[in-house]
Amino acid sequence: MKRSVYGPTLLSLLGILVIVLVSGCGSSSRVRYDSPQDAYEKGKDRYDQEKYDQAILFFQGAFDFGRTHEWASESQLYLARSYRANKDYLLAANEYARFTQIYRSDPRVADAEYELALTYYDRSPSYEFDQTDTERAIEQFRLFLSRYQDHPLVLEAQARILELREKLARKKLDVAKMYERLRRYEAAAMSFEMIFDNYYDSSLADDALVGAMRNYLEYGTKSVTSRQAERFQLVIDNYDRLIQIFPDSPLIKEAEVLFDEAVRQLGRAQTD
Repeated sequence: MKRSVYGPTLLSLLGILVIVLVSGCGSSSRVRYDSPQDAYEKGKDRYDQEKYDQAILFFQGAFDFGRTHEWASESQLYLARSYRANKDYLLAANEYARFTQIYRSDPRVADAEYELALTYYDRSPSYEFDQTDTERAIEQFRLFLSRYQDHPLVLEAQARILELREKLARKKLDVAKMYERLRRYEAAAMSFEMIFDNYYDSSLADDALVGAMRNYLEYGTKSVTSRQAERFQLVIDNYDRLIQIFPDSPLIKEAEVLFDEAVRQLGRAQTD
């Protein structure tokens, strides 16, 4: 059998040469670019084609040449946008934050802060689940509103806050209804009241007041005689709030039945 004319050292060198040739230029083994402008323009081309994975590599490649060249801010912003379009929301949030920190004088910082809020908005789940990202989105939108009161996106930010608060209110409403099903009437009544107090601008605010009335009435009827009057009075107080703030609520008739019963029970408690 013939022995190979290539020794182990030569084979090793050939292997290294192959790796180097495959690597190509630029920082990634999958993309090629010759300058920061080349990296940005190729990244933007892939972004426009919705090839976000490739766009990310090119935008990252622009930073092989530093973060102070004329294409750096563009690359940073579109890197964040590429991550968001690719539904990598946490990575997008990090890159938007980096853009606002490094390029503070850039006129697009306000847009970047709004888009940063959108990354948490995008992650906000259905109301049945943990609402940490919903709360973060509200916080970011409010920060945007406090800083850019004349921005064209102010009305849109306000609408998104209302939408997110509605979700939080619905989750709290589910908790209150759970207490009611368990016949924990005091906890249910207080939970309904807190929904009204904290989410008065939601579509569930009148539901919350009627829920509080319903549960204070039940709580009162099951209380010791000495505490009944104050609890029936809470039914009446919540009815007064309902008719003053929501005079056209479709729940007025239901509330009137609860109110009448509370007045009757209060009269009885005060004569006992």
